[in-house]
Amino acid sequence: MNKHQKKLKTLFFSTFRLSACTFGGGFVIIPLLRKKFVEELHWIEEQEMMDLCAIAQSSPGAIAVNASILVGYHTAGLVGALIATLGTVLPPLCIISLISLFYQAFRDSVVVSLVMTGMLAGVAAVIFDVVITMIQGIFQQKRPLPLLMLLVSFAAARYLKINIILILLLCGCVGAIDSLSREKARKERGC
Repeated sequence: MNKHQKKLKTLFFSTFRLSACTFGGGFVIIPLLRKKFVEELHWIEEQEMMDLCAIAQSSPGAIAVNASILVGYHTAGLVGALIATLGTVLPPLCIISLISLFYQAFRDSVVVSLVMTGMLAGVAAVIFDVVITMIQGIFQQKRPLPLLMLLVSFAAARYLKINIILILLLCGCVGAIDSLSREKARKERGC
């Protein structure tokens, strides 16, 4: 097995395991992807992972699948995106198919209901961890614009009830303008 095949195999089994052990929605997979691909495998840099997660979140569809597609594409191209997608969707597909066979028993079970209620606390903790990790990344940049965008976006969504799509579009435009101006300034300094 060559190096590329080993990478694809690792990519598939990593996304498969993460997806199989992720309960509570797509945001839960983000810190797990970060830990696996940034900290353990060192395939992606911290800032790249934050960027991929931001793109995944703003794209239509399930964030877990979007993030896996982007991670797969970033690490192994189009084939990597397909492998990561397959690894991510296969576990829930199998689990839901199995549960559907016993739906009535699951629906009426007090134990299952209590377990699901207990899992909500764990899910909240993991999502809180994602928020803290992303905020730490913003503070490490020591740039006021990302922090200002974070606070303004939160206030606009929470208190002013502005549609999240408008907020995302505005943030995307501001981010693109900021990136282009920083790139231009970097090129001018380099010339």
